[in-house]
Amino acid sequence: MKQKKVAAGAVVGALMLGLLSGCGGSNDSNNASGGASPAASGSASASSPAASGQAVNLRLYTYGTEEAYNWKKTLDAYEQSHPGITVELVQLSDKGDTQEASKKLDLAAASSEQMDILMFSDPAGYAQRVSLGMAEPLDDYIAKDGFKEETDYKVDTHLNGKVYALPGKFNPWYVLLNKDHLDEAGLPVPTDWTWDDFADYAKKLTKGEGASKRYGTYFHGPQNGGWLEYLKLMMENQPQNSDLLKADGTSNLDDPNFKKTLELRVRMEKEDKSAVPYSDMISQKLAYRTQFFNQSASMLVIGSWMNSEIGGTDKVPLTFNVAVAPFPKNNPGDEIGYTPVTTDYVAVAASSKHKQEAYDFVRWYTTEGQLVQGKNIPAWNQVKSDQVASIIDTILSGTKNPEKVDKKSLVDTLVASKASQIVPPASYQAEVFKAVNEEFEKLILGNQDIDTTVKNAQERVQKIIDANKK
Repeated sequence: MKQKKVAAGAVVGALMLGLLSGCGGSNDSNNASGGASPAASGSASASSPAASGQAVNLRLYTYGTEEAYNWKKTLDAYEQSHPGITVELVQLSDKGDTQEASKKLDLAAASSEQMDILMFSDPAGYAQRVSLGMAEPLDDYIAKDGFKEETDYKVDTHLNGKVYALPGKFNPWYVLLNKDHLDEAGLPVPTDWTWDDFADYAKKLTKGEGASKRYGTYFHGPQNGGWLEYLKLMMENQPQNSDLLKADGTSNLDDPNFKKTLELRVRMEKEDKSAVPYSDMISQKLAYRTQFFNQSASMLVIGSWMNSEIGGTDKVPLTFNVAVAPFPKNNPGDEIGYTPVTTDYVAVAASSKHKQEAYDFVRWYTTEGQLVQGKNIPAWNQVKSDQVASIIDTILSGTKNPEKVDKKSLVDTLVASKASQIVPPASYQAEVFKAVNEEFEKLILGNQDIDTTVKNAQERVQKIIDANKK
């Protein structure tokens, strides 16, 4: 496997988007095995260069680090089972920073570099780059393989009626808990709770004053138009309309749960003083791993890409006991389990000269390859819920102190998790995120009240929608 670092190079203006939300990394893990159908195994087509004996080099552009994605092991496995194919890893960020990676990806595309396989970390970034023509439609390849994307995977990646990427991991969001702090406060590990319960826990877990103060929780966003999950907390646990835009591209900011999320954030930071101040997050460039593993915050709402880190890594040791709770509900009577779900959108570059081989890799990587990689619960539906515990054992075995993780709470949370109805991202979604982020900053920094924030956000978002109407 070859490896190359992409330099920023000369600035090529129009494609500097850089609005992707962040995504976590992880630590080592052991091998996992699993069968795949002929379609999933990614056999080269009879007319492809690989099938005719020609060597094919595919270039995979990713924000994922070796530590987080086990690339060497994964790509070696693919190359060994697909003679004549090599996969060259182009790592766009040494630290797995998706915003840095997105800028470099756009520069690489504008510079006409050879691109075969692309990875996007969130729906907005995926939709933006599809609208720029960077990704090849996969519908014909999928039809030839004889499966349906919407039934074969847990995450629907359709955009405007077409599929431009297949999903890799299935990472529902959950709440990481410092179990030692819970025990100290006499609080049980929640198995079914609301945001009011969450706020109450945060108050009871907050301790001390000044520089040594321990906060009940830390919210890692929004920031720079990314991490908007933290502005939709009470929308994301709904079965439908869980985003700032509706499926038809119209605004969803009149949903009362948007305003309630703002009220929750203000209450916890300004009144209860149980959440790390937003101004500290921005000015000190705080990292969520540090906040949790250094025990500066007792609870962390985050994605389950953290599964392979919660047992501790070389870089971030674990010195306390960890438990996991489900994403909170709004009301006690609401159905449990609805939560944001993140995935990797793995696409074939529209400019690739080896589209069939690139697709074959994408299909393999999002199915059997996820099991080989052994880092996350796959979005592939062939992985059943009763396999989750063994997958978690595999993932935790690669951490330094798996015995400190309450595995039952983790498995129970993952099994109970389910995605809301997918809202296909609009091509202008990143613009919406940036505008709402800016209005939230005015609110949380004390420059406008909640009602003004909602009104301004609604007006700005409507202008963006109107400007993008054809």
